[in-house]
Amino acid sequence: MIGLADTIHSIELPTPKYVISLPYNPYKSFQKLLLRTNYSVVKIKTKLTLGVGLLFTLILLLSGVATMYLHQLKADTENILVANYQSLEYSRNMLTALENPTQENLEKFQQNLQLQENNITEISEPELTRNIRKGYQQLAQSTADSLVKATIKQNVFALMEMNMQAIQRKSEVAHTTADKAVLWIAVTGTLCFFIAFILLINLPASIANPIQTLTQSIQQIAIKKYTERVHFQSNSEFGELAKSFNIMAEKLEEYNNSNLAKIVQEKQRIETLINTMYDPVLGLDENQQIIFANEQAIHIANVPHENLVGKNATEIALQNDLIRSLINDLHTPNQTDESTLKTPIRISTHNKESYFEKEIIPISIVPTGETTAKMVGHVIFLRNVTSYKELDFAKTNFIATVSHEFKTPIAAIKMSLQLLAMEKVGILNTEQKQLLESIGDDANRLLKITSELLNVTQIESGKMQLAIQPTPVHTLLQYAVKATHIQALEKQVQVHIPPQTHDILVQADYDKTAWVLTNLISNAIRYSYEYASVQIHIIEKPNSVEIMVQDTGQGIAPQYLDKIFNRYFKVPGTKKEGTGLGLAISKEFMEAQGGSIQVQSEFGAGSIFTISIPTVPATHS
Repeated sequence: MIGLADTIHSIELPTPKYVISLPYNPYKSFQKLLLRTNYSVVKIKTKLTLGVGLLFTLILLLSGVATMYLHQLKADTENILVANYQSLEYSRNMLTALENPTQENLEKFQQNLQLQENNITEISEPELTRNIRKGYQQLAQSTADSLVKATIKQNVFALMEMNMQAIQRKSEVAHTTADKAVLWIAVTGTLCFFIAFILLINLPASIANPIQTLTQSIQQIAIKKYTERVHFQSNSEFGELAKSFNIMAEKLEEYNNSNLAKIVQEKQRIETLINTMYDPVLGLDENQQIIFANEQAIHIANVPHENLVGKNATEIALQNDLIRSLINDLHTPNQTDESTLKTPIRISTHNKESYFEKEIIPISIVPTGETTAKMVGHVIFLRNVTSYKELDFAKTNFIATVSHEFKTPIAAIKMSLQLLAMEKVGILNTEQKQLLESIGDDANRLLKITSELLNVTQIESGKMQLAIQPTPVHTLLQYAVKATHIQALEKQVQVHIPPQTHDILVQADYDKTAWVLTNLISNAIRYSYEYASVQIHIIEKPNSVEIMVQDTGQGIAPQYLDKIFNRYFKVPGTKKEGTGLGLAISKEFMEAQGGSIQVQSEFGAGSIFTISIPTVPATHS
């Protein structure tokens, strides 16, 4: 424990008017060190370290005292049990053996006597043990000598009495040790409690009070009272925080009272940054007033700066097609989808056609003190994707060229296969015929893939030519069913078409519509089970005809329905052959003719593909 010193401890405050002299006390000095918030020179981290460190030291002290006395009590108890109690046990066994001094009992007496000789702990115990040994030697020579037996018993009883007294004496020592342990543990625990209580009362307050004051000052700044200042007379972190807060408040007050020149300068800086951007950028406020446009946007809009910035975009759109297309989606924001925004816009600039992707970014802010966002305008970005489109065109041309070149050797392969099958060049055995059939299937598959790639390139390049004319629905269905007849026979699938469709005429391209129907029926057969049926239904509507192809196969999982018409997409897990282009081409063919294609599917119960084709007007029927 730390004693009191006789020295005088002086504390000098920052204002040198008073000097307080107190007797030095280390504990009280530490307490005052924690309580002096306004005049503390100790860092907050140091305060916490000292407080927690003191508690940790007191816990260690309490643990040490308790451990020391518990160890001492354990030693006293073991001393009683190991030394004296065992001697009493050996003495009792010797007395029992002495009652009937047979040879067996004498051996037990000898064993306990040896154990006692190895367990001598008291001062007079060696002499009594030697006397017992002498008596045992005499008794071993004459077991009938009663005087020897009485002498041995007397010495054993004396030995037991000595150990009993030792046990009583050591018990008193252990009791004294226990009393001391209780006393010192209670004193140490009480000291720890009082010190911890003082720290609990004062340490949080010394940290929380400045934080509360600072929070109130920040709230004043939040409501634009920039004259608010914080005054902490401390060199701790709170003092440094107060200085930083005051500097911030002064700068906010200065900024709040600054002139318009700085605002104009910042505006010019932002405009310069926007003008240096390579992509066209156009900014509109909530009233569709154009607030900024960089040089690229002005160039492609072909409108002078003074006639664009500061004007209403709706008024300019009346005379400018580009501006009209850019702001068209702003009038119907709820109907705008991502595919529309990502469709490239073709603009003639720099004496060549360029392609741009439009992206509209709504700008909203949450006003100070409010929780609801408020729309303040839009920013329209036009990303130049001309280089990507050129690569896409190059890819399309390459696929078209390669696919066209493939058709000639594939046709030659099919012709050679036909000659071999006619056996004009020799008779074929069974294995060779099977190989020819396999080569023929592969050639047909290559020809189908080549045709699909050619169709895709025509669609991508915009060179697809349509020969739309009145076409009987019956003729289309007959062609498609006949084209898939062999495929249906192989799987024993029945294709049912409705009767009396001769008088229904549709306005369609015969080849491409027949191709779509053939593809849908072929898919229905391919994904149907053996001995199943494919149903074809026709629904007449005022201006169109719907042809439904229904199968009873596995169906399409719900998560893949919106992707089924994407190019190169195939439902995961299916092992059927295909390029993933058939449905995509069918969609393009139908939409190019003013029709549509849709799918309905229940996973595990089959699918229904429906195409809608415009009917021939009444004047042509």
